[in-house]
Amino acid sequence: MAISALGAGLTGLQANMQALGVEAHNTANMNTQNFVPQTATFNEARPAGTGVTLSIAARDLSAAENVGTAPSGTDPASSITNSLVYKAGFELSAKMIEAADERLGTLIDIRA
Repeated sequence: MAISALGAGLTGLQANMQALGVEAHNTANMNTQNFVPQTATFNEARPAGTGVTLSIAARDLSAAENVGTAPSGTDPASSITNSLVYKAGFELSAKMIEAADERLGTLIDIRA
């Protein structure tokens, strides 16, 4: 169980780090004309319960979505909010790895 938790935590770290990169890229290009921002979507890894994967796709920019946003169609408020969510997800994944590591260490100590 502890080893699978380590793997799930690691995939969570990687996916949240990549998602932060997507938002950083969107924010950096916020004032770039005709830039198409991307969106990060988390998916459950196969087999179920083993972690998370990330898929990245261009956002579908409708005319209604572009009202009040930057020239690229990036919404600064959404980017900041998403970044905070991904940061929290990264921190939770790190805590999961830390807890699994402690549990695995205890298990090894008991068997020794």
